[in-house]
Amino acid sequence: METMVNVKSNPVTTAVLLAAGTGSRLQPLTSDAPKCLTEVNGIAILERLIGCLRGHGFKRLVVVVGYLDHHVRKFLDEWKDELQIEYVVNSLYSTTNNLYSFWLARASIKEPFLLVESDVVFDDSLLEGMLQPDRIAISDSQCWMHGTTVTVDVSHQVSAFQVGSDSAPNEIHHKTVNMYTFTMASWCRVEERLSQHVAAGKVDEYYETVFAELIADGGLSLEAVVFDSAHWYEIDTLEDLLEAEKIFPGRTRGKELSSPV
Repeated sequence: METMVNVKSNPVTTAVLLAAGTGSRLQPLTSDAPKCLTEVNGIAILERLIGCLRGHGFKRLVVVVGYLDHHVRKFLDEWKDELQIEYVVNSLYSTTNNLYSFWLARASIKEPFLLVESDVVFDDSLLEGMLQPDRIAISDSQCWMHGTTVTVDVSHQVSAFQVGSDSAPNEIHHKTVNMYTFTMASWCRVEERLSQHVAAGKVDEYYETVFAELIADGGLSLEAVVFDSAHWYEIDTLEDLLEAEKIFPGRTRGKELSSPV
């Protein structure tokens, strides 16, 4: 499947990173450091992401922190002259989910942005397709993948989200890569629906629940950008980390960061 080419607007230069969780499934590595600082062949997930963002012209990073947030702040202090970095604190990180973290960032979102989570490692070149707003990164489903999937129509627009066990027979489902871009118009609709969920006390949900609702009622349109399944990995467990290290090498002489081969 190829991505439909739309008329380009200005590229997105702001990223929102959700990094508040405890990463409990990566214990003991996350006993004294947040998940985003887990090293893949000696390079932290967050360092790889920062290098990728800088390489694609990003100027601003909003980070939602919680668990051991002082480690994240200390780590990012090295890039304070390269990126405008703003922190949002989720003090309820142990009892809330990413829907709540995303909602907390609302006051810091002032322009079209890239939403990304702190456990995804990917080839830098893949981000090129995500520099325009109202897009979603997806991948052909593989046996190691789990979590939310989507169906895509013939015009490369997402037609439905499948959150949890929701699925329809005889449909091709694609795994979400937990990476999205939004225009301000789309974000206003997302923010409104996030606020409704928070007001109803549904703070332990995934933000994909909101996306699913908005796609279903026509309030959100997202164009699919396909990520090659051999060039990205979501790291939730120690087993995931071992598999990711087969794809993503460590540092090589003369290069700050290396891309998958």
